Amino acid sequence: MTISDHLPGPASHGSPTTTDGPRIPLYAPEFADDPHSAYRAMRKQYGALAPVEVAPGVPATLVIGYYTAVRIFNDPDHFPADPRIWQRDIPSDCPVLPLMQWRPNARRNDGSAHARYRHAIVAGLGEVDPYRLHETVAQVAVPLINSFCRDGSADLIRQYAFPLTFAVLNAVLGCPTEIAQRAAAGMAAMFEGVGAEVGAKELMESLLELVELKRVEPGDDVTTRIMRHPSELTEPEIVNQVATLYGAGIEPLQNLIVNSLRLMLTDEQFGDSALDGSMSTRDALDEVLFNDPPMANFCFTFPRQPILIEGAWLPAHQPVVVSLAACNTDPVIGTNQLAGNRAHLAFGGGPHVCPASSLAYLIAQDAIDQLLDGLPEIRLGVPAADLTWRTGAFHRALTDLPVVFPPSPPLSV
Repeated sequence: MTISDHLPGPASHGSPTTTDGPRIPLYAPEFADDPHSAYRAMRKQYGALAPVEVAPGVPATLVIGYYTAVRIFNDPDHFPADPRIWQRDIPSDCPVLPLMQWRPNARRNDGSAHARYRHAIVAGLGEVDPYRLHETVAQVAVPLINSFCRDGSADLIRQYAFPLTFAVLNAVLGCPTEIAQRAAAGMAAMFEGVGAEVGAKELMESLLELVELKRVEPGDDVTTRIMRHPSELTEPEIVNQVATLYGAGIEPLQNLIVNSLRLMLTDEQFGDSALDGSMSTRDALDEVLFNDPPMANFCFTFPRQPILIEGAWLPAHQPVVVSLAACNTDPVIGTNQLAGNRAHLAFGGGPHVCPASSLAYLIAQDAIDQLLDGLPEIRLGVPAADLTWRTGAFHRALTDLPVVFPPSPPLSV
């Protein structure tokens, strides 16, 4: 069975979002295996808006039209980010609730509350020294490469991308490894939707411990700067801003690095150009951010009242999820020139656009360059068709990325 089997026949006039017919399950393995075919089928059937489920029994509208997404991003009055009315009817054990529910953070609020939280985050990130961050990535990357360079093979997720993003983020946030390990485990459970409720609790408890530590031992880090910001956030508010940065800083960044490496290692024309230097790592990142963004379907809004958009009525207080991947590949913006093109929506848009995009580019580019400089003859370790994708409604993530290369001596630290 393919994901297209979930689609009904030709749509009648009216809103596909209020249909009692089948919805496309974004959590299905078939969707993870080939989401782009699913997006094409949805677009043919429904246009810019498609009826989906983000978890069993949890309906949503998926935005797959680029200009429709831009309109929604820039209209928080009609498409607010606050889910509190929606979540009243959602069971506490729903696997997507921990990721979608209201929290006192910038992502789930609008207006003055959003501005207050966002100002603290932007100020904290704004003092990250890019030159120091270059050094941090190198200091983390080289020992990781040295840990497997003699072996002739590695899994780039388990042995490189995850531990690198984990360590770099800890340095930026000033988080000790033991606390960070629990936070990362909790965040992973939330993204996977397996044990998500317990994972969310573990995440918040570990980051509360971090905030309490920073009160006693402040540092030159983002957590301390958020705590000292003139917004005077409360302790729960501080914890939730740091949790937002963990959510954006581990899973999406890891996926961006891995998906870009996959492109270089599987796309013969692109890969050879990137590896021989005729195309930059930045070009590979742009290609991935268009076609396989690390968070494929992730920007949630909840209309305050029924609203007509693109000829379809969206119900009040029900999730509208922007498919960043589908919008980026919408034929209405089709282009063969992705290198240097920043028109993608991979970092969202409007007042909720990701404030850490430049840092994400820097870390991902440095991580990839360090690896390819250290192991220039690296190649995919299995046929490209054998690579598998993790299930989940929101992320675009491989289960592993095996590679081979000639055994090499350790790099100079």
